[in-house]
Amino acid sequence: MQRRHFLKLSATTTTAILLSGLTYATSTQTMAINMPDEVWAQSGDEWFRLDVTNGSVFKYKDIEVAVKANSNAKGVYVTSPTQQLNAVRLKWKHNTPSTAKFLGDHWERSYGDLQWKTDRAGVKNPWYVIIYDGRQTACFGVKTGANSICWWGLGDDSLELTLDTHSGGNGVLLGNRILHAADIIATDGKAGENPFHTDHRFCGMMCERPRLPKKPIYGINDWYFAYGNNSFDLIKKTTTMMAELVTDTSNKPFSVIDAGWATYSPLLPGDGGWNDDFSKPNDKFKDMHLLGDEIKKLGMRPGLWMRPLCARHDEKASLLAPKIPGRDDPRNPVLDPTIPENIERIKHNFDVYKQWGYEMVKHDFSTYDITGRWGASMKDSITSPGWNFNDRSKTTAEIILDLYRAIREAAGDDIYVIGCNTMSHLSAGIFEMCRIGDDTSGREWDRTRKMGVNTLAFRLPQHNKFYAVDGDCVGITTDIAWDRNKQWLQLLAESGAPLFVSGQPEAMGEIQKAAVKKAFAQAAKIQPLGEPLDWMDTMQPEKWKLNNREVDFNWG
Repeated sequence: MQRRHFLKLSATTTTAILLSGLTYATSTQTMAINMPDEVWAQSGDEWFRLDVTNGSVFKYKDIEVAVKANSNAKGVYVTSPTQQLNAVRLKWKHNTPSTAKFLGDHWERSYGDLQWKTDRAGVKNPWYVIIYDGRQTACFGVKTGANSICWWGLGDDSLELTLDTHSGGNGVLLGNRILHAADIIATDGKAGENPFHTDHRFCGMMCERPRLPKKPIYGINDWYFAYGNNSFDLIKKTTTMMAELVTDTSNKPFSVIDAGWATYSPLLPGDGGWNDDFSKPNDKFKDMHLLGDEIKKLGMRPGLWMRPLCARHDEKASLLAPKIPGRDDPRNPVLDPTIPENIERIKHNFDVYKQWGYEMVKHDFSTYDITGRWGASMKDSITSPGWNFNDRSKTTAEIILDLYRAIREAAGDDIYVIGCNTMSHLSAGIFEMCRIGDDTSGREWDRTRKMGVNTLAFRLPQHNKFYAVDGDCVGITTDIAWDRNKQWLQLLAESGAPLFVSGQPEAMGEIQKAAVKKAFAQAAKIQPLGEPLDWMDTMQPEKWKLNNREVDFNWG
């Protein structure tokens, strides 16, 4: 039987409805997406349709898009030797049932807004899309580490994949090189497999070689009670207090020093979020090597926060990224990541951290510093138009990947790296951990409920498939009612994902200490992956499967 446009005979009728005409079963019993029905390219503001030449190559003038079998995926290869290339769009004719729900990811962190949707008009689904019609699941995505920034769109009669090849706010100038833009991958749900577990399995298909921590990650972080007003003495005090709650000495927790430790910019004195030199501490800390040693003596592993693309207040203009909306405050100059001297400075910072004996580094703000936008604001485009970095021969995705790989190389095997405000799909396989959502809070419970619960529910399928997913901290403070926070603590502690606690000393009574002690003991061990049971009906799931039992939460 000719199988190119049909699924395996064992597939259900529902699957055939969802995927017919889009996929075919391969000889290895995996699923591959068909050749697109249309291919479009954008140069400048103009979109034009490419003509098919031999069934797998599409061409317009000297712009060429080749779609080739690439293991279990379809590789997309692009050449454009004389014209700037802004994007490529692949389109398949397909009718998705109007009642079907779909779920996409986010560009970088999520913002409390992930959910299963039915209204598909104008919706961009970053990196991958999962479709569920009530009986069967279908998944379409690109493999992690793509050299373009990708999103899926569902139309009334089509499925589309857009590969953004901008270099900053202009089209990339490829010259004579071939851009391997992305590898497209697809799968369907197995018999008896619900959408959550299909999602989890599909994440493993998209990232075949994740880089994962050797043991479960847990510990403390000072941000959600100190908010940058930290010091050597405060870190030592809180580490001493929380170390007393650790029972598993075979897997020691981390004490992560958040923003506020590095040399201040004279233009922003006291601002821990923007610093002049991330290789030198300020007067509140003086000796970071000594503090790291003190943390180790107390039974924890030292970690710290940094912002890699901060430039000095008096930086040479030739090293700076262009000023664009969101990146135009003269007090916040940003390094151009395409300039080798800047990459060497960032690598030097990591060399210093290794010399100090730190075992975890959390790097932050790089997506914002590169694009001038948060992921939640990337509705129409990733960044503002009409600008580019010093090197325009690489796509924004390639520039980001180069930065991540330089950080990985400098960190080596001695430092766990956690990316915050990183492009999630590009960081997978490079960093051990990812801060998967926007900030929770030590001040506002509504923010923790929105960002924390939503983030964990909808990105937990990525855990240990892309990286270890960090849903952010439990901010135990006098500003948030304990009956709320203890639920968030329990969910994180039993989810199987990393647990970090920000414990304000004044809020850590005996009840709180007992709960954290129990949570640390749970988080130190490998546990089953938590599962939100009502995630298809609510953005903040209250019914969860944790450690093979159902648990109900009341987020208020």
